Amino acid sequence: MRTQYFKVFLAGIVCACLYAPAAFAVNGDDDVLRARAAYDRKNVFELGSLVETLQAKNHVLAGYADYWLMLLNLEDADHETVSNFLLQYNDYPFADRVRGEYLKKLGKRGDWGHFTEQSVYYTQEDAGIACYAAEASAASGDNSVLESVGYLWLQAKEQPSNCQNLYDKMQASGALTEDDVIARLRLALADSRVSLAKSILKRSKYVDASHYKVLDKAYGAPQVTLSKNQISTKSKIGRELNLFALNRLAKTSSSAALNGFQKLKNQLDAEEQSYFYGRLALHAAQRHEAEAVKWFKQANNTELSKDQLAWFARASLRQQNWPEVLSAAEKMSPEQAAEGAWRYWKARALKQQNQPLEANSLFAKLATERHFYGWLAQEELDSMLSATQDQHKTTEEEVAQIASLDGIKRAEALRRLDYDWEAKTEWAHATRDFDDTQYLAAAEFAQRKKWYDLAINSADKTTEKHDFSLRYPTPYRDLMQPATKQHNIDESWAYGITRQESRFMHYARSGVGASGLMQLMPATARWVASKTGVRGYNNSMIQDLDTNINFGTYYLRYTLGLYNGQQAMATAAYNAGPSRAKKWMAATPLEGAIYTENIPFSETRLYVQKVLANAHIYAQRLGLKPVTLKQRLGTVPGNYVGNVSVLESSTEVTETNSE
Repeated sequence: MRTQYFKVFLAGIVCACLYAPAAFAVNGDDDVLRARAAYDRKNVFELGSLVETLQAKNHVLAGYADYWLMLLNLEDADHETVSNFLLQYNDYPFADRVRGEYLKKLGKRGDWGHFTEQSVYYTQEDAGIACYAAEASAASGDNSVLESVGYLWLQAKEQPSNCQNLYDKMQASGALTEDDVIARLRLALADSRVSLAKSILKRSKYVDASHYKVLDKAYGAPQVTLSKNQISTKSKIGRELNLFALNRLAKTSSSAALNGFQKLKNQLDAEEQSYFYGRLALHAAQRHEAEAVKWFKQANNTELSKDQLAWFARASLRQQNWPEVLSAAEKMSPEQAAEGAWRYWKARALKQQNQPLEANSLFAKLATERHFYGWLAQEELDSMLSATQDQHKTTEEEVAQIASLDGIKRAEALRRLDYDWEAKTEWAHATRDFDDTQYLAAAEFAQRKKWYDLAINSADKTTEKHDFSLRYPTPYRDLMQPATKQHNIDESWAYGITRQESRFMHYARSGVGASGLMQLMPATARWVASKTGVRGYNNSMIQDLDTNINFGTYYLRYTLGLYNGQQAMATAAYNAGPSRAKKWMAATPLEGAIYTENIPFSETRLYVQKVLANAHIYAQRLGLKPVTLKQRLGTVPGNYVGNVSVLESSTEVTETNSE
């Protein structure tokens, strides 16, 4: 009996500690802050002294002070010192950063022996280190590696400067050919990366000074360049530069690009003509032009990119051209075709083509997955969501095991000192190999600490065991419920927005200046303040929970009113602005899921999908009236003339989270 009582007593202590606030200072915290300040000032002497102090106090973050010291000393440290450091801190997330910096130092020095010794332990993806690794292999006599690293060349972005050494070796050995030069030139020009294109051109044996001049002209004045025939089509490089000018025109005007193409068409081969149609189709699809599907079909002699195939499918969806949706899906790589979006839309296309067995087979697999397309697939099978009812419950012992992990202790200490990025890195590293049970225990631990972002991120990673109370928490309901009632909006939608915007971290601030739980932009908040009669408003008030929620829900009501209650459009407007949400309408009514799939901004498209999927679950979590996800997406009305005038007169706020 005494033993049983003692176990219960201990469990109570553990539970109380886990729920206790973590804001209190710990002996040595001030030394950690001073160590970081010394690192920022590059004061090696002071930092070294603080490392010794923190180690003597056995502070949980003593290793971080030692890490900052190593970064300052890395250039002069010998191999034994660095190796011992990496061995000592092998289980810290910063070990890979130190190893990466050290590998770059070794590669620059050409110390391939020590480089090879350490590179086998490096787990991150870094192009510069990958280029050094290929050089190391070649230096050991394995020249075949030069034939296998073409992916390091064929990139549409600048690579680290040390990769030029590898490219030199590849070109000297014949592994990098003239065709490879043209292939990468095309990738760079497709993204209008002029500086990169010039760098690539230097590797062509057919380039001359005129090519650099016309490249600038094609970028700055493509229509004039084409109309005056300033770029010769006699060479492959010249034709690629002409295609670049056409692509620049196609970004803003399909008709101008087509006019320019007609003058050049007979001077281009079949693949080059198809390439033009593929680029034209991509830009037209993103502008929702009806001809996009036709132009994609005319690009039959070139390889379409992942982005082009996605927009081929989206343009076909917008026209409800189901055979072409299938055609686009069948052209996708296995990896792209396996994405939830394209499995769902392929199944919808098969269903429309009277192939229910094939469609239901895809729906059935997709319906077991917990995301936007999974919920839609469930509804296609007429099965109401049941997964939320069967939830895993974490035990106190499982939570205590999470709390005992060194990485979690460090994450807690880092959060206590407001080193949020480092805390998230520690958390991700500590939980990287967790199973479902451990993820849910970690989420429970984080939620008790009110680290809602980490709780949601961890709970979101489970595949078989789920706890939707951790995935979809409902903090601040004492503020959210009255605000949504006051402004007459769906509380589950407001929670869906907030979960996506800030993960309920009220101090969140985006890179563009949006702040607080509902991530309000300063201009939006000022506008709401003026509309609601708030006197003496200043931007610091955005961080106040009550103000942020009231302003956010008011603005949600405003956007919802613009679109007669259409949640998909209102959600898009909250992220990208009211005028854009209106611009993406079609001439005729569109299924909400198709409207959403065709949002040109990938950030906004994913945002709308996640927000409405969140709201779909929150309705159940909050005990509100059940609404299917399809009903929530609804139908987006046609962009009739009368409707346009109403929307255009109501777009007072244009500063948005995505800008």
